[in-house]
Amino acid sequence: MDFELTKEQQMLKETVARFVDDQVIPLAPEIDVDGAFPEKNFRAMAELGLFGMSIPEAYGGSGTDLLSCVLVMEELGRGCASTANTFGAHAVLCTENIYRNGSEEQRRKYLPGLIAGEKIGAIAITEPGAGSDATSMTTRAERKGDVYILNGTKMFITNGPVADVIVAYAKTNPAAGPRGITAFILEKDFPGFSRGKSLKKMGVRGSPTGELIFDNCEVPAVNVLGEENGGIRVLMNGLDRERIVYSICPIGVAQGAFDVAFKYASERVQFGQPIIGFQMIQEMIADMATDINAGRLVAYWAVSQAERGKRVRLEASYAKLFCSQAGLRVVDRAIQILGGYGFISEFPIERMYRDIKGIEFGAGTTQIQKLIIVRELMKTRG
Repeated sequence: MDFELTKEQQMLKETVARFVDDQVIPLAPEIDVDGAFPEKNFRAMAELGLFGMSIPEAYGGSGTDLLSCVLVMEELGRGCASTANTFGAHAVLCTENIYRNGSEEQRRKYLPGLIAGEKIGAIAITEPGAGSDATSMTTRAERKGDVYILNGTKMFITNGPVADVIVAYAKTNPAAGPRGITAFILEKDFPGFSRGKSLKKMGVRGSPTGELIFDNCEVPAVNVLGEENGGIRVLMNGLDRERIVYSICPIGVAQGAFDVAFKYASERVQFGQPIIGFQMIQEMIADMATDINAGRLVAYWAVSQAERGKRVRLEASYAKLFCSQAGLRVVDRAIQILGGYGFISEFPIERMYRDIKGIEFGAGTTQIQKLIIVRELMKTRG
C-alpha cells in the first residue's frame, strides 16, 4: 500500500490548506458564536471546485478520486468543523448520492446547480423515533398518479434549515420493512414541504441542523431516486464511502487542536522554562501526534480498499470508530495542556472540544460502529 499523494492530490491539499488558513480559521469563532450557516465559506468552496470532485466533468465535476474528498474533509475539519460538516452533507451525502443513483435526467437537472454551489443539498433519513435504527422510519409515501404524497417528519437534518435539494427517504410499502423504502429527490418549493424548528446545539453550531415536515408533500414520480422500494439499496450503495469521508473529520479537528496546543506549550513559560520541556507535557504531545497519524493512516487505508472496488463495510467502521475516539483523546489532551486558557472561548480549543463530540455521532455512533465490526467479523469467521 502506497499512501504517497500524487502531484494533483498534493496540490489540492495545499490549495485547501491555504483556504483554511486564510479564510476558514479566521471565520470559525464568528460562525460558532452566531450559529450561522458558513455561507462565505460555502461560496468559496464552490469556486474552488470542491463540490464535484468525485463526479465526472460532463456534469460539472472534476472527476477525481475518493482520497481527494478525504483530503478536503481533513483540512476543513482542521479549521472549522461546521464548515467541514456542511461540505460533507452537501457534496457527499446529497450531490454524490444523486450522481451514483440518479437517472441521466436527474443528473442533468440537479448536479450542475449543486456542484456550482447555486443550490444547497441535504439528506433526510433520521426521524424523531428512528435514529440508528433508520429502517424503522415512519414517514410514508403513497403514489397518486404522477406524484407521490409524503407524510412524516425528519429530525437532526444537517443543512436542513437552508437546503434547496434534499434526498429524502420514506416507506412506500411499510409491510416490506427495509425493502419497502424509497428514496426521493425533493425541492424546497414542493407543495406540502416545510421546515420545522432549527436546533440549537452544543457544538458544530454553524452547520444548521433542523426538522423537516412533509404534510401531503407532492413529489413528482420522476423524482424517485433509483426505483420504488429500492431505497435501501440507494442508502447502502454509498454508506461505506460516506462513512470513510466522515471518519477523517475528527482527525482534522485533532490536528487543529494539536497545532494550537504545541504552539502554546512551546511559548508558555512556567518554573523558568517553556512547559514543552516538562516530561508529562511531552508525553501528552507524543500521544496526540501518534493518535493523529494512526487515525490518518487507518482512514487512508480504508480509502485505498474502497477505490479497489472492494466491499468496505468493516474497513469503514474501523476508520470511523478509531478516528472518532482518537480525535476525542487528542482534543481532551489539548485542553489539558492549555489549562484554564483552554476552557475559555478566546482560545479555539473550547470550541473544538464541543465540536468533536458532535462529530462522533455523525455517520453512525461509536456503538453502531462496534456492532458492525463484530457482525462483520462473525461473518468472516463463520
